[in-house]
Amino acid sequence: MKRSFQKKKDKPLSGYKLLINAGPTREKIDPVRFISNYSSGKMGIAIADNAASYGADVELVLGPVEIRPKSREIKIINVTSAESMAKECISRFDHCDIAILSAAVADFTPEIIADNKIKRGGKDLIIKLKPTIDIASELGRMKKKGQILVGFALETDNEIENAMSKLKRKNLDFIVLNSMNDKGAGFGVDTNRITIIDKQNNIDKFELKSKEEAAKDIIDKVVSIIK
Repeated sequence: MKRSFQKKKDKPLSGYKLLINAGPTREKIDPVRFISNYSSGKMGIAIADNAASYGADVELVLGPVEIRPKSREIKIINVTSAESMAKECISRFDHCDIAILSAAVADFTPEIIADNKIKRGGKDLIIKLKPTIDIASELGRMKKKGQILVGFALETDNEIENAMSKLKRKNLDFIVLNSMNDKGAGFGVDTNRITIIDKQNNIDKFELKSKEEAAKDIIDKVVSIIK
């Protein structure tokens, strides 16, 4: 497949197709309950907006969140479950130049979804979970020469080591590390403190800043690889 990397550009990412996923997923237990997380989608949406401002043709696979990108040029594909997010990302990856996986995708989903609301009983409720599709691993296996794949890692301990392991296992070009131990970073806030680790083992640590500013750091890293 001929990529757009050789196109003449008037902005850093003009002519490039960028795929990004963002937000949480919801894994149904019954018609009224689900398993999810605290992701607001703010970081991924900020990255999508920044990439669009750099001239990229952006497709955003977006979980259930209450906010939307500022740019009207971004194509939004709304999804709910980890399965639907994986399906959209996998089907679109072959046609993109860059993929950034910032979504907080559920690692597990209920093995059985009840058809009716589960009633309270006198016994404990046991829900058996099964693994969801690992989107980063799937795209890492699919990745072709010239494509750039970026992942995220949210860690609570052994942060650098765990992020570097994920980088290698999933065939990423670089990974964005978030720490749950950093005040003002993580889910539901407007700021973030990121560390970028690339496959050459370069480690760049950034100060706490707005998610819009952190998004620019991430996109600037993508641009540096393209150059």
